[in-house]
Amino acid sequence: MIERPPQLTDKDIAKAYIDLSKKRDDELTSLIEKINERYEYWSDVKYEKTPPSLSNTDLWKYVKTSRLRNYSLIWPKYGIFLSVTNHMQRLCHEFDMNFGGSWGSHSMIPTENKDTYLINSLMEEAISSSQMEGASTTRKIAKEMLRKNIAPKDKSQQMIFNNYQTIQFIVNNKQKPLTKELLLTIHRLMTENTLENPADVGRFRQNDEVVVENGITHEIVHTPPSYQEIPTFINELCSFFNDEQPSIFIHPIIRGIVVHFMIAYMHPFVDGNGRTARALFYWYMLKNGYWLTEYLSISKIIAKSKKAYENSYLYVEADDNDLGYFITYNLRVLNLAFRDLQDYIKRKQAIKEQNKQFLHLGNINERQADIIRVYYDNPKEVLTIKDIQVKFGITPTTAKSDITGLINLGLLSEISFNKVKKGYIKNSRFDDIIANIL
Repeated sequence: MIERPPQLTDKDIAKAYIDLSKKRDDELTSLIEKINERYEYWSDVKYEKTPPSLSNTDLWKYVKTSRLRNYSLIWPKYGIFLSVTNHMQRLCHEFDMNFGGSWGSHSMIPTENKDTYLINSLMEEAISSSQMEGASTTRKIAKEMLRKNIAPKDKSQQMIFNNYQTIQFIVNNKQKPLTKELLLTIHRLMTENTLENPADVGRFRQNDEVVVENGITHEIVHTPPSYQEIPTFINELCSFFNDEQPSIFIHPIIRGIVVHFMIAYMHPFVDGNGRTARALFYWYMLKNGYWLTEYLSISKIIAKSKKAYENSYLYVEADDNDLGYFITYNLRVLNLAFRDLQDYIKRKQAIKEQNKQFLHLGNINERQADIIRVYYDNPKEVLTIKDIQVKFGITPTTAKSDITGLINLGLLSEISFNKVKKGYIKNSRFDDIIANIL
């Protein structure tokens, strides 16, 4: 159960506003800035060390008042408002510099590895987003299914397969405006063959039986608005997404996060709302020029802090529909996803540098050096031509040529699975040959 913050009257807020305007208390100002940087909820504020003669309840009044100074009512019907902090603005500026057009001519993604990085990030996003909703399978099995285009064997694999297909659909249609029909298409792609009632795939819920429960206690934590409000909501959502005649400016990244929240808040579908909400955020970012989003595994970061993700929803509703908690959490996720990508690129570049040693064998290309690395790191590995083809995005003929070259060097041996299918393993001479160049 989320503890609700102290209820403040208009008189409390007015007095706190006057106090903040008159006081020149650097210690208090600094404390409020620190709290707002993390957009702390009452459960944290009440334990903050306060200046002398100031109670934690008084501190909460000042924190709330500081947030209301930049108040914007962005979804009036449901009283959902936003207060933009200095920290939010700073992060959005950094994302503008790193995720969008200014990086177009000098990308952080090495040109020769773009396709590989993109495929990896799309798979990670599909797997993590699905696992958050209950898909239970290993990354290795899921990636093998996606790379080899193997038909899903169970509901978990189907969820991941659907997510992957949906992301690819979004990438191919990112410049289109959001419409009711496209939203239903995305939900259908995302939930095909995974819902208890197949009729719920690609359609809005038809009743008010849907609630959001705590997964452990089964306590109802959110009751969405009536299904009868969904048609009007969808029209408003499409207008908001397409940025049609906005009454106030909202930074595109924050606007995308609002879209994410509103899908979860309204819960327009019987199931698959979370996956659909994250997909819409992904779409909105790409549509608005944040091309690096394709390379970020945002859901992977969310999955690592799922409790904080869930709390960010609950804090909004418990604190008068203040979206600041959800915005701050998601900006932090974007920042961590960006750092994760940087670390991933550094690791891959380090491996590439190590692979250069294998080029000293002579007569091999960079792909073959990468294949050698696979066997060097995993001595019991068994690869097929199809594996090589999918891993590098090459034709079967090129994959066969790469493997044949390594067989001729005495590094690999061919084995038979049956009369048709062949596999390739380390040759007994592999270790001796590699030892001579390392």
